[in-house]
Amino acid sequence: MPFDTIPAAIIPTSNIDTQSATTSTTAANMTSTKLPAQAQSQGTAPSNKKRVTKDKPDQKYAPTLLLPKTDFPLRADAVNREPQFRQRSTSDLYAWQVAKIECWDCHGLPIELKALSELKVADRSSLSPTEVRAVAQATAQSTVDAQRDSFQSYAVMGDWSNGYKTMDKDFETRQLKVFYEMMNKGLIYRANKPVYWSPSSKTALAESELEYKDDHKSQSAWVAFYLHEPSAAILALLPKGVPLQVQAVVWTTTPWTLPANRCVAVHPKMSYTLFRTNGASESSTTMYLAATERMNEMEKRFASKESPIMLEPLAQIMGDKLVGTRYQHPLTGESMPFITADYVTSDSGSGLVHTAPGHGMDDYKACSPLGIEAFCPVDDLGVFTAEAGPELEGLQVQGEGTTKVLEMLKAKGTLIQQEAYVHKYPYDWRTKKPIILRATSQWFANVGSVKEDALKAVENVRIVPEAARRRLEGFVHSRSEWCISRQRSWGVPIPVMYDDETGEPLMTKESVQHVIGIVQEHGADAWWSMTTEELLAPQYRDNSRVYRRGTDTMDVWFDSGTSWTMIEEKMPRPEKSFVADVYCEGSDQHRGWFQSSLLTSVALTGKAPYGTLITHGFLLDEKGFKQSKSLGNTVDPAVVIYGGKNLQKDPAYGTDVLRLWVASSEYTKDVAIGKTILTQVADALRKFRTTARFMLGNLNGFEESDAVPYEQLSFLDKYMLSEVYHFCKSVDAAYSEFAFNKVFNQLQYLTSTTLSAFYFDVVKDTLYSESEKSLKRRSVQTALFHILNAFNKSLAPMTPHFSEEVYENYRSCFTSPQPSVFRTGWIDVPEQWNDLTLREEFVVVRFLRTEVNQLLEQARTAKLIGSSLEADVELQFLTSALGTKDSLNVNLDTKQSLEQVVAKYKDDFARYFITSKVKVSREEAGADDDKKDTQLYFKREVVAPCKDGSCRLIVRRALLNKCPRCWTFTSVDQDALCPRCGPVVASLDT
Repeated sequence: MPFDTIPAAIIPTSNIDTQSATTSTTAANMTSTKLPAQAQSQGTAPSNKKRVTKDKPDQKYAPTLLLPKTDFPLRADAVNREPQFRQRSTSDLYAWQVAKIECWDCHGLPIELKALSELKVADRSSLSPTEVRAVAQATAQSTVDAQRDSFQSYAVMGDWSNGYKTMDKDFETRQLKVFYEMMNKGLIYRANKPVYWSPSSKTALAESELEYKDDHKSQSAWVAFYLHEPSAAILALLPKGVPLQVQAVVWTTTPWTLPANRCVAVHPKMSYTLFRTNGASESSTTMYLAATERMNEMEKRFASKESPIMLEPLAQIMGDKLVGTRYQHPLTGESMPFITADYVTSDSGSGLVHTAPGHGMDDYKACSPLGIEAFCPVDDLGVFTAEAGPELEGLQVQGEGTTKVLEMLKAKGTLIQQEAYVHKYPYDWRTKKPIILRATSQWFANVGSVKEDALKAVENVRIVPEAARRRLEGFVHSRSEWCISRQRSWGVPIPVMYDDETGEPLMTKESVQHVIGIVQEHGADAWWSMTTEELLAPQYRDNSRVYRRGTDTMDVWFDSGTSWTMIEEKMPRPEKSFVADVYCEGSDQHRGWFQSSLLTSVALTGKAPYGTLITHGFLLDEKGFKQSKSLGNTVDPAVVIYGGKNLQKDPAYGTDVLRLWVASSEYTKDVAIGKTILTQVADALRKFRTTARFMLGNLNGFEESDAVPYEQLSFLDKYMLSEVYHFCKSVDAAYSEFAFNKVFNQLQYLTSTTLSAFYFDVVKDTLYSESEKSLKRRSVQTALFHILNAFNKSLAPMTPHFSEEVYENYRSCFTSPQPSVFRTGWIDVPEQWNDLTLREEFVVVRFLRTEVNQLLEQARTAKLIGSSLEADVELQFLTSALGTKDSLNVNLDTKQSLEQVVAKYKDDFARYFITSKVKVSREEAGADDDKKDTQLYFKREVVAPCKDGSCRLIVRRALLNKCPRCWTFTSVDQDALCPRCGPVVASLDT
């Protein structure tokens, strides 16, 4: 994955799993220049300094050691240092890369409501649309400016001076063109049908603008509907000559919709029972009708507090036989019919469904083919109109209106029972107030005709996490239409004129194209500021009709859902099957932006607009609770970056820590953030910093031209390049999967386990004590150079400031330095580094090192030695094998024996084990070590992970003298330089 396809901004969201080093040796103590050089060369932690020796080292040799030297500071000082690198890792990089465009959704109800609140105007009717739009536009722009500053502080890459907004006229023009194309395809239509209506917002809503409250409380009612014209099948069941009254039992959780009742629905294949209550005489004239499966429920509804009740079934009849029955409206007395509908069930209620096509989508679908009107006596404010009758006119339907309806039912003797009912109910997600279903004339997009193509297009989209696919497909599959009109002033107008006399809409190719041309030149404000004649296409100005402009605006999801057209125009990529590489948003957008973008794109192009769809979770506090201002558990990103009022309590972590927290999270789930988590992330970045500092310090004086060819590298350095190879492959795969937390984990393992606890520990002596240009030292520097490149590039997308600062401190090493780490190219490693045989052998080497370390610790505890350099090690091959162990996880045809591995690496064992000497021997037959060797020692017998892996490890105190320069016990004479240091120092004197 090259840099030019990696977004600089990382997607949010889980708890941090910070790995720690497996030994006491860390990158921090390896870079400390406060330790004596000799102490550093022993591979011991600062905490072990006193164990090494009580003697003061000979300082005269300190200048001859090549200690790390770098200007890269140990402390980040992020607040002051990060801004130095922000420009080149964001704006400058964007200009070079040009891989994405930032955009702001500027229209919509929240902006309009905020603008009105700033004007302190409760009733928007007192303001003209142009006044509302002017204030809303200013509010939107100020919000954009504030968000832009925040995004830049997060080091989000973008062309911040040339971003686009949905209120820009070129975007509005493009949006109207999408509307035009969909209109030409017959996908746009107008209908008077029920829609989600928010009385608190006074506008229609799409389903994506709803949230559901589980504990909504309604007043439910069981109502008797008098059958004044029973069907012939019912009449055949009734006794002859006896005047009877049959009442259908109907249940509703919205009594306020009863004034709009137009029929009762039954299931054609469901059995219904005629019954009467016990205690009624045989001559009783009242009978009731309900579904046979709901008779137990009927017993509850007719029971009184004084005594239980039994029902007396009289006859049964199938639902389709009830068609032809007419009843008297329980409030108005009007005659209404029974109809059949497949959505009727016996799961709840009575099996007879009160049907108001003006207040329910299923009701509308059942009634529309029968010519039954969608009657709706409720206005924009959710108040009964005069059509509901004088007793109800002016009452709020979800308040006093419901109470009045129940009172009227009771007065008319048709209320069987009422009770509070707690259930799930939709709310306006902006105002947090309940909505209603209300029939109004709205504009719709016919989703049903394109959804099968949309579902097919989604099959070719990569979705992260894969489980989100079912959610998106479910929302698309269940949708047949999209209400795109909104009763607002702030938005893109629906370009339609209405005949002033008939109300018929004028929306033709010519009329819409004319409006598009105006908006292209003047912006959408022209719809409200220009005269109707100017907005009207010339061919309709002299047709003897008077027109008025429509006042509806488009759903904001239509705004954002057409954003792909901007990318398609600005950066066309005909070779791609999609417009955008990635869409990323929260799970709520499966029914919002993700879906609206899919539907508009499929409608116009037949394909999805995105190649990958990423869904992230939402923020929680450290305890797993949803963040809320009322709970006081929110985390302000600005406080994370710049610190709080009390810097001891809320330190300034800087942008990179914030970004690294995001990257380390399992963002496909809800994500926790808090002080403890941020501290863990800051610690991780601190470890990355000390790791980089060690490598930078030891690359002092190194240039790319000094690099040792691969063939001449030491075994250890070749092995480290094989580790780098697999690290880079894992990182590249994780980035390709957008699994940033996997990258973070790989980096932690590399720094803590592979580098700090092993490689750095081993190579310090070579770096500090060998001559500056020796092959051994250059070999290590070559490996460090490659490691640092891979390490820094892997971190760059997550911590751009840190990586730019690191690159700034070693860019002089490169033959052709670049102005930014991002311009150096993505991690690329040669296949030559993937030496599987070498990796197999080093599994054995590292196993032996671990076993030796355990023996050294025993010797240290027994005070036989202080530093590991005070020890000699003997590796004995045993004449009688302890066993074998084939446990290498590599796919090789042949695996080497322990003797073969030892023979290859024995000259380097003292370096790997950080001891003064390692001797390889074979156990002599009949030898008794305890009697033959009088020197105190520690031993253990082990089976290495290879063929014939038995051996004995023995640790003894070193017999030779300590070198005053490198502190290895390899000098023949007291205070004399060792065979390695002598020539190095001599060469410095010449």
